[in-house]
Amino acid sequence: MNSKKTSLILLLVIFCTRIQAQNDSLKTTKPFSFHVLYIGDVVVNFDGGIKTGATYLGLINANVHFDTKSSKWWEGGEAYIDIANTHGGKPSEELVGDFQGVSNIEAGNQTFLYELWYKQNFRKLHFIIGLQDLNTNFSVSEYGALFTNSSFGIQSSMADNIPIPIFPLTALGAIAQYNISDYVFFQAGIFDGTPDDFESNPYNINWKLSSQQGYLAVSEFQLIKSLLKGQKGTYKFGFYFHEHNDTINLEQRNGGFYFVGDQQINNHLALFSQIGLSPKTLNLHNHYLSIGLNYTGLIIQRPIDQIGFAVAFAGIDGNSIGSETTLELTYRFHLNKWMYVRPDIQYVINPAGTKAKLRNAIVGFVRVGLML
Repeated sequence: MNSKKTSLILLLVIFCTRIQAQNDSLKTTKPFSFHVLYIGDVVVNFDGGIKTGATYLGLINANVHFDTKSSKWWEGGEAYIDIANTHGGKPSEELVGDFQGVSNIEAGNQTFLYELWYKQNFRKLHFIIGLQDLNTNFSVSEYGALFTNSSFGIQSSMADNIPIPIFPLTALGAIAQYNISDYVFFQAGIFDGTPDDFESNPYNINWKLSSQQGYLAVSEFQLIKSLLKGQKGTYKFGFYFHEHNDTINLEQRNGGFYFVGDQQINNHLALFSQIGLSPKTLNLHNHYLSIGLNYTGLIIQRPIDQIGFAVAFAGIDGNSIGSETTLELTYRFHLNKWMYVRPDIQYVINPAGTKAKLRNAIVGFVRVGLML
């Protein structure tokens, strides 16, 4: 990353941090809120994969949220902009060779507009329009967010089979959300079917919609009801359909189903699971399954620290490499309300991201997060 880009990023972080500090010191509600997030990963591939070695990668998000009610304009309006920078190495591409992505911030050296949207809230109905990350609203596991592997963010059976707008390549879209009852929530969205890549749209500021690019339609039902009395539970059932024309003007169609379940067992223990299914006739990677658990307060003196263990299975049929399974163990130390350190280890069985048969990989992380 060149010195001009580095200076620009640092200035942006300092500016937003100072504004946020000023906002925090004010007792009255202000229409603007500013936040900066920095995540850094030190990654070491100890054994297996493409080759052993170490690398560093990082992510900066600087965002601004605007509330129309606080500005005394009208009720229920929100606007949001997020600028991101990714930098450093590519552990999956250069070291591990895995299919699912050992780090969920791996994106190379890019500075780009990540999200830009407007949301209007009514009593039970909400609309969002603009540049969006589909995974902000759809197929989200609350407890899966603790983990580093990309598959625990969104099922790889969805992310790898069609060009969906998720980090880092977001796209224009519109979402309608409706609270059917206290326990049932429904949302549906339509997005640009072929998000532009960074080569043709390096800062993600030139957008185009056309019939050839097609569309991606997603719908999701949420049952906000625990299976255990007195605990939290959310169960999500989603369907998606994708259509576009390829380079020789042949219409391409694909789709699938997903499930996400988050269930709190008690004040310390929570479980989650994800399932993804797509047509076997259209996709080599046609099924996905994950299961994991989080435990909060393992050490009495550290009541908000979290430890987690999870397994992700990417079922791949019809190729010479076969399926991939990743096991992840992580522990999140909260140093204060702004900063955490999270050591993490992943064991990747049959890394399937290349055309070569690779040995199982042992990958270690130290992730640092700073939130201002």
